[in-house]
Amino acid sequence: FVVVDVESAYNVILGRPALNAFRVVVSTYHMKLKFPVGDQVGEARGDQKLSRTCYQIAVKTNERAEVKEGKKQLMNEKRPRNSDLEPHGELMEIQIGKTKEQTTKIGKDLKVELRNQLITLLKKFRDIFAFTPEELTGIDPAIMEHKLNVDPLRKPVKQRLRRHGEEIDKPIEVEVDKLLRAGHVKEIQLPEWISNTMMVRKALNKWRMCIDFRDLNLACPKDYYPLPRIDQLVDSTAVCELLSMMDASQGYHQIPLCPKDQSKVSFVTSKGTYCYVVMPFGLKNAGATYQRLMDRMFKSQIGRNIEVYVDDILVKSKASTSHPDDLRETFQTLRAFGMKLNPNKCAFGVKAGRFLGYIVNEHGIEVNREKVKAILDMAPPRSIRDVQVLTGRIAGLSRFIARAAEKSFPFFKLLKKKSTFSWSDEAQMAFEKLKEFLGELPLLTKPESGDELVLYISVGSVSLSSVLLREEGGVQQSIYYTSRILQGAETRYSEIEKAALTLVITATKLRPYFLNHVVVVRTNFQLGETLGRPTVSGRLVKWAVELSEYSIKYEPRRAIKAQALADFIQEGTKEDEKKWVIHVDGSSAAKGSGLGI
Repeated sequence: FVVVDVESAYNVILGRPALNAFRVVVSTYHMKLKFPVGDQVGEARGDQKLSRTCYQIAVKTNERAEVKEGKKQLMNEKRPRNSDLEPHGELMEIQIGKTKEQTTKIGKDLKVELRNQLITLLKKFRDIFAFTPEELTGIDPAIMEHKLNVDPLRKPVKQRLRRHGEEIDKPIEVEVDKLLRAGHVKEIQLPEWISNTMMVRKALNKWRMCIDFRDLNLACPKDYYPLPRIDQLVDSTAVCELLSMMDASQGYHQIPLCPKDQSKVSFVTSKGTYCYVVMPFGLKNAGATYQRLMDRMFKSQIGRNIEVYVDDILVKSKASTSHPDDLRETFQTLRAFGMKLNPNKCAFGVKAGRFLGYIVNEHGIEVNREKVKAILDMAPPRSIRDVQVLTGRIAGLSRFIARAAEKSFPFFKLLKKKSTFSWSDEAQMAFEKLKEFLGELPLLTKPESGDELVLYISVGSVSLSSVLLREEGGVQQSIYYTSRILQGAETRYSEIEKAALTLVITATKLRPYFLNHVVVVRTNFQLGETLGRPTVSGRLVKWAVELSEYSIKYEPRRAIKAQALADFIQEGTKEDEKKWVIHVDGSSAAKGSGLGI
């Protein structure tokens, strides 16, 4: 920084301790402070004009900070979000409408007969695609409409118009015109709540208009409609020969907003005040409403030939020959409910794709290489924030990493020392080993109905780990890795208690697998005998009761055949115990006075 010797006006608040410490004499009439400075008298003068200037500057600074914080919060909102549905492999464009611009994409390596079937099917159902906003007919309000359920005790908030400048006002005007033409918003004279617009810059110098609904969201109760478990959706999608990935065209805007709530969802621009007549992005419970609609629409298909996570729709077929029939059933449902697809974001008949952060294909579940690359490209962390980013990225890959908690333990130790940060040699070594390990992550599989699954557990000095797998034809295939750092009193548990805790933690995390399959626990710990003993007490009894709802068998550990499971060979190994040295002050004779040692 550079120190500049210039006069600068600023506001100062002095409390009584400071006034007493400086022995200040105050004269409010003269707007002066006098205080001794050695043999001299110091003087501080106030100025009302300068004071007002400082206040105005402070207000503007706070407004800028509020805008910045608002942008940050809106960027972190779940909606709008980038779709986590992306095809892998080569695609080809096909014309499905009357003009050359009305196209969508299909897999390029499809067999000729199957490709022709898909093209014919897509042309037949051309009406389920929206090539312009005006083609969005919307969902019938009798089927689904979004309601706010605003707390009547909350006083409505009407935000002042936030000035953006011409660079941002112009894109706002363009976006509002699009919404007006599509019939998604209308002008309003007497809004109940007023929110401001915020523009978020996208790629290719484009803009996305968001509405700052923070005040309104605070007045709305949380809708606890459950979202599907991501791991179950991914498992259900793996090992399918063909997939089709579909994206609804402005999906949220296809759901109508309850008429009595429209005046609450109002926003102000430099050109006027408008309100939504459809469900906008950014509302607190919009995702729950959308998932509720999807579950209602595809209730007879979900799990069988389709998976839906909010606005990500994936049609799956175990046999490629049945894919046209699965798509036809889905298209008929979309047509019946009036839901339109975005043809530019759909891909039909692909063999692999990214779904909810994982790569799924006919062979199983692969790690998303973009997530791996994010860690491989990282420089050694230089702050606590960098370590938090690193541990977050590791958590996103934990399903594929054997003993992830143990490998990450040096990083977690650094997070405990938030006041001071020092990247240790231990952390650097763990960082380098982690990068080496990430180069060979295993291909995971999914269990089939009726499979008897196998669980191996590993008990360490700082962490607990397990791996769930299936065996087929003498081959072991990994399904899921879990791990957790030992906390507090858990570090002092006996080895058998740590092993039992590992089983309880794994059963809780992988509950759907334990409920739907017989799980064989292969371990050298006497878990079955210990947990089945009526004389055990305390936490072991509690854990035995928790585990009683599952079908669990116990077997001695056999040789681990899969190379990917090699990390679990040294189950229950302990670090070499340090030798104790006893110092004696007195006689060490076998007899006589002294300690008698």
